[in-house]
Amino acid sequence: MSIGVLSYPLILLNLKTYEQSTGQKALNFPRVAERVYEKTGINIALAAQALDIQALVDASEIPVFSQHIDPVYPGRNTGHILPEAVAESGCYGTLLNHSEHQIPLDVIKKSIKRAREVDLFTCVCADTIDTAKRIALLNPDVIAIEPSELIGSGISVSKAQPEIVSGAVKGVKSVNSNVTVLCGAGITNGEDASAALDLGARGILVASGVVKSDDPYESLLDLARSMQR
Repeated sequence: MSIGVLSYPLILLNLKTYEQSTGQKALNFPRVAERVYEKTGINIALAAQALDIQALVDASEIPVFSQHIDPVYPGRNTGHILPEAVAESGCYGTLLNHSEHQIPLDVIKKSIKRAREVDLFTCVCADTIDTAKRIALLNPDVIAIEPSELIGSGISVSKAQPEIVSGAVKGVKSVNSNVTVLCGAGITNGEDASAALDLGARGILVASGVVKSDDPYESLLDLARSMQR
């Protein structure tokens, strides 16, 4: 295992569009992630806004994800996020279908195809077990199970609705054994992260619990230490 190469267990930190993680402030997070990786060996990746991607890629070897891509090809697509541009920036992968940017199943399918064409790793969000199973059939690399009502709530799905996590792991594996499941929604501390792994997830998708923390380094370190097995 080495920095810059994804392995499991994985922490995918979504920087969203918080004030604390936009522009120059975003550059704090690769440094934090590197320090936590060096202490724990737990792999960490960052999902960034389109305008911050290049700066984060240039600042560190921490894998960077785009928060979205559009299933378009080079040409007349003003305002869209071109997969080729994301890949050429040095991005490792892309996040798709987050509850804050949901897209129809047919668009997910096209987006996964386009990502694969430019060698981008795909993490696709799903809010229910049934949706996760349908997405698994499209062969993404990872599915993050995230009930939308718990995102940003501070109430972790791994504690409040553990059956959704274990059910998603079982359901996804029943239709596509190649797809890995992450746990998101409300993960804020090491106990939440450890519970997610106990339920069969191979990592976590986290955002406000770290980004909006008074001490992002300590918050991320707590998560990572709880995932050392």
